[in-house]
Amino acid sequence: MTRLTEQIETTLPIEDVFAFVADFANSRHWDPGVATSERIDAGPVGLGARYRLGVRMRGRVASMEYRITTFEAPRRVVLTGEGSGVSAVDEIRFAPAGTGTRIDYTADIRLAGLMRLAQPFLGGAFAKIARDALDGMQRALEARAAERAGDTTRP
Repeated sequence: MTRLTEQIETTLPIEDVFAFVADFANSRHWDPGVATSERIDAGPVGLGARYRLGVRMRGRVASMEYRITTFEAPRRVVLTGEGSGVSAVDEIRFAPAGTGTRIDYTADIRLAGLMRLAQPFLGGAFAKIARDALDGMQRALEARAAERAGDTTRP
């Protein structure tokens, strides 16, 4: 198993950040490794919500299905994903940081079958994927903050 941890801060309030990030249908807007993302069930975002992602892997797009397994708004969400030869558990924690929010993102990735033999050698590649995702998340959140700052109708 590979464990990745990253941390970012944004100027957006915790409730806004949680609502945007916990809804994994938004992951295509911030993670360059995600080609497509969609909600595949109905109802409010919460425990049990399911998502289908098209994840870029070695020059192709592989399907992964994620489910929210822990939902503690606005502090923590855990999503468990399964796909062809890979499983992942993404734990995302949110905490106030000054007037904004700190996000702590941990991903546990496990490869299956013959791919698991290569996992010890893929740490650097996984780390780059994680850093790119969190950089994208930070850009998307700051763009939302800038839009909000320009919208004088919001409190």
